[in-house]
Amino acid sequence: MSDESGFAMAKRVSHQKSLCGVARPLDAIGDWWSLLIIRDAFDGLSRFGEFQKSLGLAKNILSARLRNLVSHGIMETIPASDGGPYQEYVLTAKGRSLFPVLVALRQWGEEFFFEPDEPHVMLVDKLNGIPVKRLQLHAEDGRVVDSTDTIIRFPVI
Repeated sequence: MSDESGFAMAKRVSHQKSLCGVARPLDAIGDWWSLLIIRDAFDGLSRFGEFQKSLGLAKNILSARLRNLVSHGIMETIPASDGGPYQEYVLTAKGRSLFPVLVALRQWGEEFFFEPDEPHVMLVDKLNGIPVKRLQLHAEDGRVVDSTDTIIRFPVI
């Protein structure tokens, strides 16, 4: 198997049995196309053709990614809202709960992949048009925490 550039790709390994909360979801959203489809769904896209136009993705790849998102319960298909013969892809509650993940990725990207004066799209509050505040992690007691304040606890098996 090879990717678009012709380089050999390693066979995808399932993380379904992993004890890691980062690894296991990668079976569902671990490729960049899936995250971009989810991003577009948050932006209101729902039809196959809309996703294809936005992403410039080959039909077979888009179809496979949408099937995967549906099979993992991140998206579902519904009849077209205009009564047409097509179906629409919409985020489920599981899919909508990915919003903070995309916001974190967006904010990280804005910080490290754009020059300070370089224009880019920005996530703003609909109510007042003000940019969304930077995400922070909080301990149960309300303290802001970062990677130096946390450890991974492995289950006793």
